[in-house]
Amino acid sequence: MKILVTGAAGFIGYHVCNQLIKNNHTVIGIDNLNDYYSVDLKLARLEQLGINPKNALDFNEYVSSANTNRFQFVRINLEDREQLPKIFQKENFTVVCNLAAQAGVRYSLENPEAYIDSNIVGFLNILECCRNFNIEHLVYASSSSVYGLSSSAQFKTTDVTDTPVSLYAASKKSNELMAHTYSHLFGLRTTGLRFFTVYGPWGRPDMAMFLFTEAILKGKPINVFNNGELERDFTYIDDITTGVVKIIEDDHTDTYQPENLYHIYNIGNNRPVKLMTFIDAIEKELGIQPKLNMMGMQPGDVKKTWADISDLRLDYAYSPDTPVEKGIHHFIEWYKGFYGK
Repeated sequence: MKILVTGAAGFIGYHVCNQLIKNNHTVIGIDNLNDYYSVDLKLARLEQLGINPKNALDFNEYVSSANTNRFQFVRINLEDREQLPKIFQKENFTVVCNLAAQAGVRYSLENPEAYIDSNIVGFLNILECCRNFNIEHLVYASSSSVYGLSSSAQFKTTDVTDTPVSLYAASKKSNELMAHTYSHLFGLRTTGLRFFTVYGPWGRPDMAMFLFTEAILKGKPINVFNNGELERDFTYIDDITTGVVKIIEDDHTDTYQPENLYHIYNIGNNRPVKLMTFIDAIEKELGIQPKLNMMGMQPGDVKKTWADISDLRLDYAYSPDTPVEKGIHHFIEWYKGFYGK
């Protein structure tokens, strides 16, 4: 298949591109390479995919070029409604995997405009391109944050998600509503994936795994929110990648009937872990006792996430299963190698 992956230089996007290439698909990756976090890390991911950043095609070069490689990368904003359709016009994509987004719950308190531009306007442009260029299937990233103030012990895709507690969460819920509309009106097959606290090698520097490891190695205190009384369904990146690729590759015509083209799935480890247990596992792996800065609950945070993945098991016979200790080991191994610690 020929597949468009947005956010290709991002954490999840890089891993998905890598696996699709290994599975012999042709992938066009796009990303705006913004400076929300280290651009050097994003460029290093692209190098792992065989793209020398110095030789990466700008948009005009890409449009006039012939595709000769299994993977090509183009720098572009999803908000660019004039240029984005030209990529769809040039290629005959079977599937679009939209992983591009302005991420981060706390950052949405500081720069809300970025979330509207990327996550709302950008997603609308993707939907319009999928509609106008007869894309068979749109797979897109949602988030466990859509569950917001839900009182459920375990988050199910059938839960009402009308109480987001951050603009980031609201933008992801909006994506789901927009996708439903396009499935209903235009017969576009859409699959939204609610990711639960993804961590692992090549992760984002603003995420807990990265922040904790960096601080402990530098002898700095780590901020522990809600005095450690948080639980997260930490999900290893390989488990996320396997789920995304499985859904991209599986036609699943029995599930996606004309009257039922819209689907939402949770992808989580299905076993919440206490934050202090997570920190203890990092301490054990590093062999360094961390300095803890106990703090209160932060705006936009939720106390517990726990994924019900029964739909994913039923429809795709898939369950993430990487233990946190194993995932932490792989992350720290990568971190020390990449940063020379």
